[in-house]
Amino acid sequence: MVRIEADNRPTRIRVLVAREAARRGFPVGVLDVCTAAVAALPVGGAGLSAMSRSAASHPLCSTDEISGRLEELQLTLGEGPCVDAFARGSAVLTPDLLTAGLQAHWAVFADAALEAGARAVFSLPLRTGATSPGVLDLYARIPTMLDTEELADAMAFADLAALLLLDTSIGETGAPADGPVPVHDSTDLGAYRAEIDRASGMLTIQLGVGIEEAFARLRAHAYAHGRQLADVAADVVARRLRFSPDAEGDRAEEET
Repeated sequence: MVRIEADNRPTRIRVLVAREAARRGFPVGVLDVCTAAVAALPVGGAGLSAMSRSAASHPLCSTDEISGRLEELQLTLGEGPCVDAFARGSAVLTPDLLTAGLQAHWAVFADAALEAGARAVFSLPLRTGATSPGVLDLYARIPTMLDTEELADAMAFADLAALLLLDTSIGETGAPADGPVPVHDSTDLGAYRAEIDRASGMLTIQLGVGIEEAFARLRAHAYAHGRQLADVAADVVARRLRFSPDAEGDRAEEET
């Protein structure tokens, strides 16, 4: 773990992130922020999702399989520290997912995250003034506490990620150096959101419900069937999957 001196922390954070970008041979992007955060903090992985109150949220990048799973889980379920951090506009720190009461608060996410391999999760909203373009998530495999300096470092990484996202509108993500986790490029990210929005719109007609209920049904079906939200949306748009107004989301009928 790289210890960051408190003196001139933002500059030191930028240097660490720039080094990660140089290793990849790409311009600095949010993936470099996540990778540098993992090297500097007592965590096992990091992920970042673009979030919005007016459109479908979507994962931007992750450093490993577990962090990628956590991002997808929270956006599919609509619950978890990432969702709470965005809604509140403040950090949600969970040193141990087995803490009493968390299973009740995050009825599905807590157990799913534990099963995925995460024990601690720290979610930090990306803030620049009144704008919040997303959330940075950090996880650890064991119960973990961030001390004052480590939390300040984590927040500095989140601040830099926010600047990068707003500077590029959707964010340059790049790809992991060792390539274990696929990462969307900026074109794919726009298509990802557009397809989920289109699928939700189609479900409002199929189910006769509002857009929020339609999106909730889409998420519920994805989780119940262990599928990626984007894949379910693609099936709806391609009319390979049709939801019935009289059935639960997980009983949508596949068309032949």
